[in-house]
Amino acid sequence: MTRMDGAQALIKSLEAEGVEVVFGYPGGAILPVYDPIIESSVRHVLVRHEQGAGHMAEGYAHATGRPGVCMVTSGPAATNVVTPLADAMLDSVPMVCITGQVALAAIGTDAFQECDTTGITRSVTKHNFLVTRAEDIPGTIKAAFYIATSGRPGPVLVDIPKDIVDKNNPDAWFDFDYETAHIDLPGYSPSVEPDLTLVDEAAQLISQASQPVLYVGGGVLKARGAEALMQLVELTGIPVVTTLMARGAFPDEHELCLGMPGMHGNYTAVNAMQKSDLLIALGSRFDDRITGKLGGFAPDAKVIHVDIDPAEHDKVRKADVAIASDCRLATEALVTSLKAAGYPDDRPDLQAWRSKLSGWQETFPLTYEQSTDGELLKPQYVIERLRDLAPKDTIVTSGVGQHQMFASQYWEFNHPYTWINSGGLGTMGFSIPAAVGAKAGMPDRTVWSIDGDGCFQMTAQELVTAAMEKIPIKVALLNNAYLGMVKQWQDMFYEERLSEVHLSHDMPDYVKWAEAMGCVAFRVESPEEVDAVIAKANEINDRPVVIEFRCVNSEKVFPMVPAGGSNDDLIVDPSQRDAQARIQESSAS
Repeated sequence: MTRMDGAQALIKSLEAEGVEVVFGYPGGAILPVYDPIIESSVRHVLVRHEQGAGHMAEGYAHATGRPGVCMVTSGPAATNVVTPLADAMLDSVPMVCITGQVALAAIGTDAFQECDTTGITRSVTKHNFLVTRAEDIPGTIKAAFYIATSGRPGPVLVDIPKDIVDKNNPDAWFDFDYETAHIDLPGYSPSVEPDLTLVDEAAQLISQASQPVLYVGGGVLKARGAEALMQLVELTGIPVVTTLMARGAFPDEHELCLGMPGMHGNYTAVNAMQKSDLLIALGSRFDDRITGKLGGFAPDAKVIHVDIDPAEHDKVRKADVAIASDCRLATEALVTSLKAAGYPDDRPDLQAWRSKLSGWQETFPLTYEQSTDGELLKPQYVIERLRDLAPKDTIVTSGVGQHQMFASQYWEFNHPYTWINSGGLGTMGFSIPAAVGAKAGMPDRTVWSIDGDGCFQMTAQELVTAAMEKIPIKVALLNNAYLGMVKQWQDMFYEERLSEVHLSHDMPDYVKWAEAMGCVAFRVESPEEVDAVIAKANEINDRPVVIEFRCVNSEKVFPMVPAGGSNDDLIVDPSQRDAQARIQESSAS
């Protein structure tokens, strides 16, 4: 037990939780906490905007599986982290955010840089705290990390008034002992172990299905359940779709991997779900981007739904068997139950189903037309070359828009925890700070940020952070001079009436901007240049690298389910529409 002030206690509490790095930005209300950081083993990464701190914490958590930590001051700094908190909440990212607050006596007086941080963030955090006594800091930090990492992971905010961390305030001093710090969380007891009776019921449904699909969501990755998933697939022979948040949970190279379903999923993945007679949903939440028009989604399928959050059960689609459990534990229990039922020797014959899926894969592969002479680059080609020239365990982050969908479609994910993106909230500007956080957590891995020109302009300042902190990420900027996804919708659904979507190929000058921020920068305009420049970028590991790829603005992400439409309304690439029409005519007759 050691006597210390609240600021020292906060930093010692972070050390006790094993925190390696904090992404933050100092300011008045949090300033006392920044003094003991000087002697701390915790690395502080000084960001250029508080939103960047939050997204870096998210990227760190995605890549490492450990909670990301960010720390900012009160008022506008706290409101600047609302977006990352909301992003982490929707994507179930474990994160602890520490915010400074005005002194206790000033709360409610509209003091300088005061805002109701806990009120503002209540709906975008798993839980939040306003600490009112210095001696409560250790217990609150311990509770914050427990809540953030247990059950369904998520962000937790701790708001700390300035006076209880001020070493000049006698009330800020107390006897610190983290081991004995008390956690009092009445009513919080997340389900972890599966109900084995329900597991056996699920196994029975699996044994009766002739067209089953494993519908794998991000919860499998959050549970570190990729190995258990592989065991289940090898045992049952059931094909797998991996949602946008689950890319890499099951290797794309595996013969039973169908790829990504949903609004921009591939034809086989989308139609496998539509035609299935059993959906085994593991850590997925039947998001609207997956289901399309709900009434037309997988109409003949029974549903097994495994999710650690019971609030997800029956929220969108009623489950025939709902198991509230950690996905890894439930998957392992399901493997045990199926083996007891005679698997793999007595498993159903799924050959006809797999043959149908193989036919779709052959007829409807992802496709695009390569650039013609004098034409700028196709973004799909750029991603294919980045993929093929990068180390196989490269971590990829993306912003939001066309480049995000192209990256998920055309990168081959064969390792878990290598795809980091903003799924639920769809936050533009996510990619670069997330890449910084991922690289800080996994410094020996190559990290490529795939970004669009719209996203890049939102958070590019964090490349200064990367350069100053010697965090050598690599950025592939797909510059098509437009807000690409918005343009696609206006082209397809607004009679090509383009409103406020044009940016510019030339303003800003991305190469000069990147160089001014301490990066090595290149510009590529033709397919012949692509490989050589990517190879140069891969060889540079002492500073950030930015490659601006000048891309055409005419490309559209296909397949596509129109907003509000059914998955049966899937629009494929123009080159495949005759084949799709023949299949539809054959099915109708």
